Amino acid sequence: MSSGTDAADGRWSRRRFVGLLGGAAAASALAGCGSGSAGGSPDAEEAPQAAPPQQPSSASTASAPQASPSPSGPRPLYVGTYTSAEGGGKGIGVASYDPGSGRITGRGTITGVPDPSYLAVHPNGRTLYAANEREAGAVTAVRLSDEKVLGSRATGGAHTCHVSVHPSGRWLLSADFGSGSVAVHPIDASGALGDRTALDTHTRPAPRQGQQGPHAHQFITAPDGGHVLAVDFGTDTVYSYRLNEKAGTLTEVAQAHTRAGAGPRHLTFHPGGRHAYLANEADDTVTVCTYEASSGRLTIGKPQSTGSKAGTNYPAQLAVTPDGAYAFLANRGDNSLARYAVEADGARLRLLGTVPVDGDFPRQIALSPDGGLLFAANQRSGTVSVFRVDGANGGLRLAGEPFASPVAVCALPL
Repeated sequence: MSSGTDAADGRWSRRRFVGLLGGAAAASALAGCGSGSAGGSPDAEEAPQAAPPQQPSSASTASAPQASPSPSGPRPLYVGTYTSAEGGGKGIGVASYDPGSGRITGRGTITGVPDPSYLAVHPNGRTLYAANEREAGAVTAVRLSDEKVLGSRATGGAHTCHVSVHPSGRWLLSADFGSGSVAVHPIDASGALGDRTALDTHTRPAPRQGQQGPHAHQFITAPDGGHVLAVDFGTDTVYSYRLNEKAGTLTEVAQAHTRAGAGPRHLTFHPGGRHAYLANEADDTVTVCTYEASSGRLTIGKPQSTGSKAGTNYPAQLAVTPDGAYAFLANRGDNSLARYAVEADGARLRLLGTVPVDGDFPRQIALSPDGGLLFAANQRSGTVSVFRVDGANGGLRLAGEPFASPVAVCALPL
């Protein structure tokens, strides 16, 4: 998350909030992917006003799928950044990684996408979506076969920090940190985005003292597919909605509240679908949640340790192995990855320890599709660290030198 107050309207942007939390220690950091998600990092200045969103391409025919490399061949990796930050990138970083060694090779940049701080891919693998984290929040679609930008759409909110694609492939979900709102956009056959079909701003419960408003940090689909959940740092709440899959509209059905001041940032579901894990940025904890598919209701458990030994730490994001046996947490401040054993069919997390992330301020983490590699986007050091994951015990072993990438805030391995 990031934040800070905007001179014009007093709203908070994600890009400067951690600077206010962390004081002088965070003041020199560059802006950071959200998910990710609440927490980003501070930036000396607010990002410039976004240009008016482009209109999507009128193409209606889906592009031909890319040839899939063999399991042992190179795989695609995309890296999000802040284009408006000092020392930031020029767009979405394009790279490939070797599934065996974890070695990353840079391939270039997709330009024309402002401040792509969080990335998501369509289920068919043909289109990439980016959150444009600027005052005028927007989302952008990119066709991967030729890296053509298909256009952008306004979210109706400010500082869009998270995007995800509904499993049906028909809807793009986005979260706006600055305005505390979530939005839905239709996806057409070409992967391009249509006009927004839903926008909801979190006004209740009232944001806690000092938050200056709601701050939505994540918007994802629950395993049942019919419910979508929004995590709001400012209101200490996870909102459950029923998504109308024909109209793309939202109906709120439940709220789950953390303890006051927890500052929930990012929710990750266990593959079993009945439990999820919540990273709480403000109070440096994680919680195990239970999920009821029939109602969309989430129940938040007791807070537990992130394993951090640093005086100031902001947990960012959890990732769970495909078999549901282990979970990993990115710790910003402690600059570590916490490792948990997942027990009782997902109902319990047991902290096993931490390992250094070999970078500064791990903003976001992601597992390769087979779960064999873990990627950590380190915002302040401008690197992506890669770890081999031991399937037998969940152990993490650094795979070579970190890959340099300006203000790396999101790494998406395909």
